[in-house]
Amino acid sequence: MRHLLFATAAAFVILPAAAFADAHSEIVVAEQHAGLGAAAGDIATVHAHLHHTLNCLVGAGGQGYDAGQMNPCANSGKGAIPDASDAHKKSALEAAAARTREGIASGDLAASQHAASDTAAMLKKAE
Repeated sequence: MRHLLFATAAAFVILPAAAFADAHSEIVVAEQHAGLGAAAGDIATVHAHLHHTLNCLVGAGGQGYDAGQMNPCANSGKGAIPDASDAHKKSALEAAAARTREGIASGDLAASQHAASDTAAMLKKAE
């Protein structure tokens, strides 16, 4: 019994943090930032929150990841898309990331807010 406890404890020390990744919490945080972007009153703030959303979704090195922007999910895993184990969920998250990129690419406040709102709804559904 003692050896089993030691082996279990050692496994937790050796496993990388990504082994404990929580795609669900990354999705929730991404959804919150998309909602903040939808409610923002200026394009810079909408874009900032959409960058935070995208960073949570794709993780470092993912398509559109911006290291110059905050990643509120940095300590939660490798990104919701890489951490998602279900193919259907991964596909839904990829679609949300694509909509997020559209909002970032737009210079129009209303269009970016709309993209942020769409993204929040898509992420809520993907939870």
